[in-house]
Amino acid sequence: MEHRTLPNLLQRDFRKEVPGLALLTDITYLPYGLSKMAYLSTLLDAFTGEVLAHNLSDRLTLDLATDLVDMLAKQKRIQLPKGVFIQSDQGSHYTSPTYQKLLKQYKLGQSMSRRGNCWDNAPQESFFGI
Repeated sequence: MEHRTLPNLLQRDFRKEVPGLALLTDITYLPYGLSKMAYLSTLLDAFTGEVLAHNLSDRLTLDLATDLVDMLAKQKRIQLPKGVFIQSDQGSHYTSPTYQKLLKQYKLGQSMSRRGNCWDNAPQESFFGI
């Protein structure tokens, strides 16, 4: 199957009326030691700014993103509203058929930032900037 990009459903409307409706995700690089790298993937609630799930790895593989979705789906702390979707960039993790199939399995929608436009996922980018 081919990697597919999807429309930007969020349209920078980060303050949805309902907590948990729009979730933002991305992966950041965390250098440590002399020449080592870790990768942090997070799911951030666009409304509250709360990190709902995170995954840390020393490898930048697809499971960094898919395991994060599994963690979100299996947590009991927060009841996600109907119509919830995840906003991401157009990176290979998020355009992957495996990732997109997993979201459908959990009945999670998907939205993607426009190519090269970090403002479409600004709260997530700002979180990593802190």
